[in-house]
Amino acid sequence: MQGEIEEYNKIGGQLEDLQVLIELAIEEDEEGLSEEIDGNLRQVTYQINQLELKIMLAGEHDHSNAIINIRPGAGGTESQDWARMLMRMYLRWCERQNYKTETIELTPAEEAGIKSATILVSGDPAFGYLQAEAGIHRLVRISPFDFNNRRHTSFASLSVTPEIDDDIGVEINPSDIRIDFYRAGGAGGQHVNTTDSAVRITHEPTGIVAQCQNERSQHKNRELAMKVLRSRLYEHYQAEQRKEMEQLQGIRPDINFGSQIRSYVMHPYRLVKDARTEIETGNVDAVLDGDLNAFIEAYLKLRQKNQG
Repeated sequence: MQGEIEEYNKIGGQLEDLQVLIELAIEEDEEGLSEEIDGNLRQVTYQINQLELKIMLAGEHDHSNAIINIRPGAGGTESQDWARMLMRMYLRWCERQNYKTETIELTPAEEAGIKSATILVSGDPAFGYLQAEAGIHRLVRISPFDFNNRRHTSFASLSVTPEIDDDIGVEINPSDIRIDFYRAGGAGGQHVNTTDSAVRITHEPTGIVAQCQNERSQHKNRELAMKVLRSRLYEHYQAEQRKEMEQLQGIRPDINFGSQIRSYVMHPYRLVKDARTEIETGNVDAVLDGDLNAFIEAYLKLRQKNQG
C-alpha cells in the first residue's frame, strides 16, 4: 500500500504543477502552452486510471502470476482454429504488458488449430488482469474450412488460475496422484518425439489433470506439471467453498462456465462486444492482436462497483 500512497502524492504534485501552468496560460494569454497542458493532462489522467486499477486489485492473489488454459468448444476444426487465435491474442497481450510467458503444454489439432494450451504468465499483476478474461469466447465468421463459404459460430474457453506459492497450504497426498510419462507429439524437435519426457499428473479424488511437455527434461516437466496441479487444486477447493457459502446465503452466481463473456463478429459486420460491460469496438483486428485493456479495465471497474 505504501507504493500506492507515494504514487498518489506524486500525482497530486503533478496536478498542482498543471494548475500553475493553466493559471500562467490564462494570465499571459499564452496559447502556445495549450499543447503542453493537453499532454500533461492526458498523462495525469492515465496515471490516475492506472492507480485506480492497482487499488482495485486487492485480492489475495491479484498480484500473482497466472496460469491460463485455452480449450476449443464443440465444432471440430473451426473451434480448434478459434482456440489457436485466442492463444495468439493472449500471447500478444502479454507481450504488450511486458509479461514473460512460458508454454507448459500445447496439443496441436490434426487439421488446424489446437486441442489445448496451458501457459504460465509471469508479471505483476498478471492474475489480477487475466481473471477478467476467464469464460467462454464466441467467434462468428465465414469459415476458411467450409468450401461453401458459410458463416460459422465457434466457441472456446479460457480458464485462469493464480500460480500458488509453495508456502500456501495445498495438501497433495502422494497416494492420490497418478503420474504418467509419455512421448510428446507435434512440433518440438526430434528430441521430444523420441523420448518419454512429457508428464501427465492426475489427481484421482477430483479428476483434475495437469500435464507438461515443453521441456526436454522429464524432471522439469514434472515440476511444472505439479505447479499447475497445485494451482488448479487451490482454485477447485476455493470454488467449492464459494459454492457452499452461496448455498448457505441463498446467493446465485452471476457467471458460470456456460456464460458467454464476449463475442467476436467478423461477418456480416465487424464488432467485438463484451456481454458483461457492453464495451464494444469495430476494430476486430486490433483486439485479436492483443488490444484488450479497455475490456479488462471496464470489467474490473464493474466488478468493483458491484462489490461496493
